[in-house]
Amino acid sequence: MNLITISGPPSSGKTSVIIKTIEAVRQRGLTVGIVKFDCLYTDDDILYEKAGVPVKKGLSGSLCPDHYFASNIEEVVRWGNVKGVDMLITESAGLCNRCSPYLVGIKAICVIDNLSGINTPKKIGPMLKTADVIVITKGDIVSQAEREVFASRVHSVNPTAKIIPVNGLTGQGAYELSTLVYSKEENTESVKGMELRYPMPSALCSYCLGETRIGEEFQMGNVRKMKMGENND
Repeated sequence: MNLITISGPPSSGKTSVIIKTIEAVRQRGLTVGIVKFDCLYTDDDILYEKAGVPVKKGLSGSLCPDHYFASNIEEVVRWGNVKGVDMLITESAGLCNRCSPYLVGIKAICVIDNLSGINTPKKIGPMLKTADVIVITKGDIVSQAEREVFASRVHSVNPTAKIIPVNGLTGQGAYELSTLVYSKEENTESVKGMELRYPMPSALCSYCLGETRIGEEFQMGNVRKMKMGENND
């Protein structure tokens, strides 16, 4: 079984790209399963079910989505092996753009859209900078010049990744992406003992533990303060 991790900012077109890519993968006689990670709500599992794809979803609630991913990925891989699928995809949204849900040795794909702004690649952390493949969506809405500038900005942030444009509505580019995601040589029976490509966001402060009051007297643990100057200028 191949394990693929796909992440990206909310509403960047991840689900549409995945569905179109699955259609292309199935044409090669391969079976696919998917696990959707999100925070508060998602109905993407319904779309996958309609497409006939075995699917599970997990909502992290008040927890950091990255910590939730790491805490459950071993069970997710076990589920995929029980299902007997050839390829298992995990999908998660990088809500703070600091997320890093990639494992060493596991193919990582980041989905980002042309409408997010030309400076967005610089604002995204390990989710974009450590990806193996970067998919750029919604290119049909912007001009050729804008597509080239945006792709150049993405390349400057992650010069080693393969960049591929995909249209989530028409499926253009999905076949090309499907040739990159699956490899007969790869086989993931377990991820136990594997390492994250980048450390997770670190925070264990009073607000993590449920504090709601504002003020230094209520703040403890991992707290970082801005440098405002002697006179708070």
